[in-house]
Amino acid sequence: MKRLPQFDAVSDIRLRKDPYLDAWVYNLMTENNIEHLLNPTLIATPEQLRFMVALDEDQIYMPCSDQTFSLLMQPEKTRELQEQYNRAWRIIMRIARTRSLERSVRRRIMQYCRHRFRLHINQHIIIPSRLVKRLTSIVLTQSGQEDPWAERKQQANRRAADLLDSFTVRRALRQVPDGFDTHGDIVDLRWRLDLAELQRLLYLANAGRAWIDTPPSPLDIEKEFATGCAASGSLGLLFGPETEPRKKVLYLCDPDGGGIFDVAVIKTLLRMGHQVVFALKEGFYFYAPRIWDHEHDPSLKSALEGAFVLHDNVVTKNDLLRHLREHRFVVISDGTRERTNLHRVSVTFARAWKECDVVIARGWRNHHTFGLSSHQFTRDIVMCWFDQQGQYHMECKPRAKGVRKFTEHDLLQKAEDIIQQMREARRAGRSVMFYSCIIGSVPGQTKTAIGVVDAFVRDLRERLDNTFIINPAEHFEEGMDGDDLMFMWERVQRSGLLDVWRFQTVEDIETSFALMGRKVPSAWSGKDSTFSTGCTKEMHIALDLQKKYRELQIIGPSPDKFFRRREYGVGKYFDVGISG
Repeated sequence: MKRLPQFDAVSDIRLRKDPYLDAWVYNLMTENNIEHLLNPTLIATPEQLRFMVALDEDQIYMPCSDQTFSLLMQPEKTRELQEQYNRAWRIIMRIARTRSLERSVRRRIMQYCRHRFRLHINQHIIIPSRLVKRLTSIVLTQSGQEDPWAERKQQANRRAADLLDSFTVRRALRQVPDGFDTHGDIVDLRWRLDLAELQRLLYLANAGRAWIDTPPSPLDIEKEFATGCAASGSLGLLFGPETEPRKKVLYLCDPDGGGIFDVAVIKTLLRMGHQVVFALKEGFYFYAPRIWDHEHDPSLKSALEGAFVLHDNVVTKNDLLRHLREHRFVVISDGTRERTNLHRVSVTFARAWKECDVVIARGWRNHHTFGLSSHQFTRDIVMCWFDQQGQYHMECKPRAKGVRKFTEHDLLQKAEDIIQQMREARRAGRSVMFYSCIIGSVPGQTKTAIGVVDAFVRDLRERLDNTFIINPAEHFEEGMDGDDLMFMWERVQRSGLLDVWRFQTVEDIETSFALMGRKVPSAWSGKDSTFSTGCTKEMHIALDLQKKYRELQIIGPSPDKFFRRREYGVGKYFDVGISG
């Protein structure tokens, strides 16, 4: 067997250059169940993944550290990888030995897990965190338990709430830092005091599990908080000063627990004027809070009072932005039961990541996923954790260079500019037409699609007198994805200023290629706007508007030909597929 090339960084790998490497990578992704084409209903599309990870063409993303990936690439299983697998095994045995299980059931589960464990480590191609997820699923399904640690978590949360409310901790949290400079106005002083509390609470959130078991003395608490603040100096660059615009923050929980402390951090961020989306787990993942836990855990329910809990895992961009406008504290599920894995997160999580400005990822596991990965991400990430030597760290990983975030304000402004042009055309007595067309419904043909529509609209403008035609291809900016475009165009379309809504036909496409002096390629033969899920969504909007504006003319394929299409793909310009 040909030896695989070795890479110092996962981000250096590019597919379609070495067939042996491509085959190995595809096998790796298949075995770890992170290949979209293998399981398109559960695994993120490449477009959705790009909401979170800055990826070039043919670049892959792995939900693990570069070191772990390098170990997986070795031809033989190394001692370091075996140690990671052994740790995974110890974790699974902790669950299997849960007291509520009968002895015979426990024995059967443990033996079955041993068979699966040996199979996986012999192949040594599965990511250790994915192995934990896989064996955890076996234990839960075999035992019939949804959350075997529910009582443990409730007890831990109750003790965490008591610790947080204790006089010693409250006094240490509220104490003015030594040497605090009181010069400046009230607004600046308030921000610096809030920042000090934020730094202390993040330290407490990471140390909380140990403090619950062995509460430190008041002097030790003050000393440790001082250590935490010293390591958190860069936090002020992201969350202040008071004159800086307020941020949208995505906050990721940690499987070691501490959800009560996390909410305390979040409430400080809210008091500072920021907005927070708190991502919990969909199902059991050790001490990490689940999105359902607040319903039966009194401590967590009390802590989350006032938060809006969003249970929709496939929320649309419009609905998410509406919730973020209406609520400053939103709780969502990341859609998983494992360490943060961007291949498996929910649509809602991916869209929340995209709409937020900063991600706070607490715990060493999140540091391994983000900090020890050579991949660049689309948002600034703050990581705080304790290492194996008990040293506290905080690290800020800046977003990838060149990544541009189109905020709701940006998109609304672009829409308003187009609407203003429509108003001026109306005042000049011109008819206003919107042209719905295929932009990317033929995969890999986006550039061709733009050329097709540009050629046709130019010809249409010469043939139609006194008509203002909106060509979507003329308003695209680098960095905009399908979600951004659909949000912007719906605002334009619902302005009530359209006289004609024209949908691309087969004849339009044939005419376009003729204008370009080309024959119609086989990939485009017979195509029209009914092959686009984006156009299908727009047909729904057009029919809805026609009920309100009876004079609106809809030209193109019959509406019933559109409705074999499902919702447009997350972040895609092209189709999800035809409903059966």
